[in-house]
Amino acid sequence: MKGQRVVVLGGAGFLGSHLCERLLDDGAARVVSVDNLLTGAERNVAHLLGRAGFESVRQDITEGLSVEGPLDYVFNLASPASPIDYAKLPLETMRVGSVGTENGLKLAEAKGAVFLQASTSEIYGDPLVHPQREDYWGNVNSIGPRACYDEAKRYGEALTMVYARTRGVKTRIIRIFNTYGPRMRLNDGRVVPAFVGQALRGEDFTVFGDGSQTRSFCYVKDLIDGMVRLALSDVTEPVNIGNPREMTVREFAEAVRAAAGGGGKIVCQPLPKDDPKQRQPDITRAREWLGWEPRVSLEEGLRETISWFRTVAGQGAGS
Repeated sequence: MKGQRVVVLGGAGFLGSHLCERLLDDGAARVVSVDNLLTGAERNVAHLLGRAGFESVRQDITEGLSVEGPLDYVFNLASPASPIDYAKLPLETMRVGSVGTENGLKLAEAKGAVFLQASTSEIYGDPLVHPQREDYWGNVNSIGPRACYDEAKRYGEALTMVYARTRGVKTRIIRIFNTYGPRMRLNDGRVVPAFVGQALRGEDFTVFGDGSQTRSFCYVKDLIDGMVRLALSDVTEPVNIGNPREMTVREFAEAVRAAAGGGGKIVCQPLPKDDPKQRQPDITRAREWLGWEPRVSLEEGLRETISWFRTVAGQGAGS
């Protein structure tokens, strides 16, 4: 990305802030973070404000999007991404996934820039194919409580492909599987911060269902590396980026307990509607087309994540 000019939509979010930092470290000439701070936070990019070429703009991309000067890349990471967030903000989630995505595509078209759409493993729904390959069309409940997010992301992929086919926009689609690391919100409802918070407070681990459902966890540094590699490639098909190491939620709770050195017993609660039973990426495309695979072990990633949460817990950053 050396010398490139980049816009990151959702740049003050968990993933967006790490992407901005990576782009600057890679020598990007200009990195503009655009975020309405609905679920992002200024503190996530505060450490970047003094760096040459970095700009932070507070703007709602569903109300329009205008960036002065030439651009080489538009990364669209703008969306609530945790179940708690999109349960509270269902209309905002659908609007940013539709209107916001189209405004990002229009910006890329006007600038002749590459557009990268951050999609999700949730487009596979509760999968009937395991592990999940990019050519699997998914098993999604279009009227369920998670549909506002799942369908917004599926629409975003479809819209991205329409702009590629009919308007000649250079597009990339990344399907992101569970990602964790520093700058997650402690109370955002996802399993990593939930278990870490419970471990640090010495509380019981809350597991939904019997804990036999599986997940895979990718450290944020690895995820961002895959995203940058995809943007720089000429790959136009969707690509899964995630860690193929699959484990049950119970096993993950025990991994957090070991890494944090604390936490109580495992307590089961009713399984939420449409919660997927299995989640594991097939990363064959990423390996063959991008030369990418995760390198940070779960144990190392959890140590870094827990250390960060311990550092910021008293500063209100987990809210």
